[in-house]
Parts: sequence; structure tokens; C-alpha cells
Amino acid sequence: MLNIGQFNRLRVSHLADAGVYLDGGSYGDILLPRRYVPKQCQAEDELEVFIYLDSEDRLIATTERPLLQVGKAAYLKAVDNTRHGAFFDWGLSKDLLVPYNEQDRPIEVGKSYVVHAFLDERTESIVGTTRLSHHLNEFSYYFKPGQPVNLLIYARAELGYRAVVNQTHLGLLYSSEVFQALRIGEQVQGYIHQIRPDRKIDLTLRKPGVVVEDALAQQILEHLKQRGGSSNFTDKTPPEQIYAEFKVSKAHFKRALGLLYKQKLIVLASDKITLV
Repeated sequence: MLNIGQFNRLRVSHLADAGVYLDGGSYGDILLPRRYVPKQCQAEDELEVFIYLDSEDRLIATTERPLLQVGKAAYLKAVDNTRHGAFFDWGLSKDLLVPYNEQDRPIEVGKSYVVHAFLDERTESIVGTTRLSHHLNEFSYYFKPGQPVNLLIYARAELGYRAVVNQTHLGLLYSSEVFQALRIGEQVQGYIHQIRPDRKIDLTLRKPGVVVEDALAQQILEHLKQRGGSSNFTDKTPPEQIYAEFKVSKAHFKRALGLLYKQKLIVLASDKITLV
């Protein structure tokens, strides 16, 4: 079965001046232009090619590797705006169209966005969308808490970041679960934090079972030792300064201070912390 918008392994049916023709089954022969034909290619060879529609809406093959395939999402740059919609560079000679009705907000040329590709069933053309919630599932019935997942950050949210999960679902990464700088389009390893009663997905960057406060407490002790036993970092220190020094949220920093205080390892004052 031929998969448009994806890589296929196809048999060379015959050679031609324009290139080679590949057996596309019920779709007939598909041209692989000469510039993509491997040296010493012969009839009956099998080639791995990407199948898409050219500018005249004909099926065509290429050995180029696009930045995304149908059913996947990637961070792409907008290169043009026309009456049909916005066009994105996805690594092929024909740019990827994101029609106006598939844009979650107006696209600006020169800026990059997370784009999901899907196949228009009526025209069999590959189309892009930035309206991810219309094409990816926000509800989970099989993810488990603690399960490792691949995340693609696609938007900021009031409570944190929105992410594509394993290229199939959407989830929310709360700010309190983020201990590093993140940018839109970044791919990171994450974990399922919980599945809410409404089946929506909460995410975390922390590996399950790792007690961040314990490791952070050791880091604070080293910080104090290096500074002669005292520091002006307290629970009143601005979050940005805490993150710049310790790469953690203020909430986790305060919990680590509390742990050290309970263990009688530090003395807390309004303007400093001191080793006992």
C-alpha cells in the first residue's frame, strides 16, 4: 500500500530519460526525477523514497528527506503568504501549504511555528496545520503516570507550556514542573505526570522517583561551603536569581531550604542562610 506523505520502499519498474519510474501499485508508475536517481540504479531495484504531489498535483518521488511526514509535527519557518494561505519550508522544492482555515492565528513570514502535516482525503494532497488540537488527541486512555515520552514544545500557556506528546497527543507541562529554559519548537525528554479525571495529560520533566529536593539540598550545601558558610539566597530571593544560580524553580528551592532546616544543617534569617 502506498503511503502519500511518508517514506515508501518501491520497486523500479523501468528507466526513462526523465529518471526512473517506480511501481506505485494501484496509483500506477511514479516518477523519481533523474537528479535523485542513485548511480547504477537498475530495473527491479528497490528504493526508499518520499511520495508527495508536485506543483501540478501529480504524484512524484524524491530521495530528499523532508523535515516532517504526514501524521508528524515539526518546527518550520514560514516563507510566504498568499491568498491560499501560508507556505512553509519543509525541506522539499515544493513548500508546504497551511491554509487560512488551518491557522490558529495569522502566520507571519520569517517566523517559525510548530506545524502538523495531514493528508487531505479529498485531494490526497499534503496539508499543514497549526491548529494542533483539531488533529491531535488531547485525551489519553493508555498513557501511564511515570511513562517516558518525547515532547515537542509548541505554545506557551497561562499555567506553563503546551507540548506534542509522542507525535500523537497534546499535553500540559506546568511551570512548576519546569527546571530549565524552554523555547517553542524545542524537543525534550519528558514523563507523564498524571492523567486527569477528564483524561487530559499533565506532563513533567522530572524522572519519576528522583527527589529533586535532596539533590538540590546537597547543591545548596556546596554553595554555602564555597562562600564561607553563608549566602544571601533566601526564600525571599526573586525566582529569576534562584533559577540563574541553581536552575530550579523558587518552589523547589524553598522546599530544599526547609529540608536542610529540619535537619538542623542551616540557620535561616531574613537576609541570609548560614551553615550550622
